[in-house]
Amino acid sequence: MPRRELQGVVVSDKADKTITVLVERRVMHPVYKKIIRRSKKYSAHDEANQHKVGDKVRIEECRPISKSKSWRVVTEGAETA
Repeated sequence: MPRRELQGVVVSDKADKTITVLVERRVMHPVYKKIIRRSKKYSAHDEANQHKVGDKVRIEECRPISKSKSWRVVTEGAETA
């Protein structure tokens, strides 16, 4: 099964080797049929601590690295998103 990939913006880089990525998606409201934005934050593994707040990054699903971290940053072409 292929690994899921998401794209988002780094909102925190305070932890060592971990960044927090805000991923937004657009869904249709079930009653009003209007497109609304839903967002969720993911903790992702950043081995080199190279991504800073405001960077656009791609993250992919991986094995659990810690209690809350099961995503890692895709390094090739991450900033070109």
